[in-house]
Amino acid sequence: MLERKFIVENAAAVKQNCANRGMSCDVDRLVQLEEQRRAKLLEVEELNRKANEFAKSIGKAKDEAERNAKKEEGRKLRDAKDAAQAEHDKLDAEAREVQLLVPNMTHPAAPVGSGDHANVEVRRGKSEVRKFDFKALDHVELGEKLDLFDFEAGARTTGHGFYFLKNDCVLLDLALQRYAVDVLSRHGFTLTTTPDLARQEVLMGTGYNPRGPETQIYSIAGSDLCLVGTAEITLGGMYAEQTIDAEKLPIKLAGISHCFRTEAGAAGKATRGIYRVHQFTKVEMFAFTLPEQSDAMLEQLRDIECDIFDGLGIPYRVIDTASGDLGGPAYRKYDLEAWMPGRGTGGEWGEVTSTSNCTDYQARRLNIRSKRKDEKGTRFAHTLNGTAIALSRALIAVLENYQQADGSVEVPRALQGWMGKEKMTPKV
Repeated sequence: MLERKFIVENAAAVKQNCANRGMSCDVDRLVQLEEQRRAKLLEVEELNRKANEFAKSIGKAKDEAERNAKKEEGRKLRDAKDAAQAEHDKLDAEAREVQLLVPNMTHPAAPVGSGDHANVEVRRGKSEVRKFDFKALDHVELGEKLDLFDFEAGARTTGHGFYFLKNDCVLLDLALQRYAVDVLSRHGFTLTTTPDLARQEVLMGTGYNPRGPETQIYSIAGSDLCLVGTAEITLGGMYAEQTIDAEKLPIKLAGISHCFRTEAGAAGKATRGIYRVHQFTKVEMFAFTLPEQSDAMLEQLRDIECDIFDGLGIPYRVIDTASGDLGGPAYRKYDLEAWMPGRGTGGEWGEVTSTSNCTDYQARRLNIRSKRKDEKGTRFAHTLNGTAIALSRALIAVLENYQQADGSVEVPRALQGWMGKEKMTPKV
């Protein structure tokens, strides 16, 4: 979240930022509540001062009657102080509720607007979009030929939006995971597998809303636990309430986890096959940095995503995401959109990764700080996240781009060692 003092002192800029992001936040109400809270705090401090003065003066009373009178007056002052404190705490809680809804500020260079037309393409990958001399199939049709998916069994066992991977698709899924892990190892990331559950306070700390009709989060009834939609949540929570030695930053983590999303309100939005599903596996990058390191780290995470898809030979474009699609925590975000030949009537771009600089927005909510040995105080760390591989969408990109006229699919050279084969062929 943004610092409350910053919001009050920059209310006009914060309101404009909310408008640019298409988010409704009652900044004026927060300013009003904060003014009232500060006034009430002064009242609390003054009543406390007077109560202390009366407590000190009791011993100087001339007689029992004066002593009792001073005690009574001191009791009234303490009661008044307690009442004022309660009012202060209520105002503080109300202000915090509004404060939590205010999004992060936006990088000055990020495009303003919402929707695909507002995003700005900043680069293309090394691989060219392939021109087919046959009708390109989508991943569902390829899966039928190669016996890679079972959507009907997924629906029977769990429900629509769930699926089984089968045969070569399981090997391809594992090969993509291992490929991504190897790339991240070379870049100095600490490898982890993370819990698939997190406490509600950790989700809120990373900027996710675990409740409400539009939430993307599955909640566990009768507990404060939720299924995670991304390892960003658990990796961010690893250092909650911690102070990190500044000399140890940046810390770069890679997390493998299952991801669970309700996809509320997503009906009709690319729901065919495994592009938009309720469960998938992802290898996530997460970084904790000093404030002055985060801009460069964002570029590094983006470049790693590019390296991964360049290594797979998948055509993609990099998008500088417009303000209206940043969500709450991101200061700036890049998306990689891979070319998917089977989508639409002649192929379409589809998002496969994203990487965001959240500055101190998450760290402030999770109370993650850094401290230099030669400084007295602490500073909030900056946090960043980035997708290395979201397996469901990476599977689509590989299958559709490497398909052959006979229905087979070549295996990208980078994955052949893990797959143990050069081609996936239809079952006879």
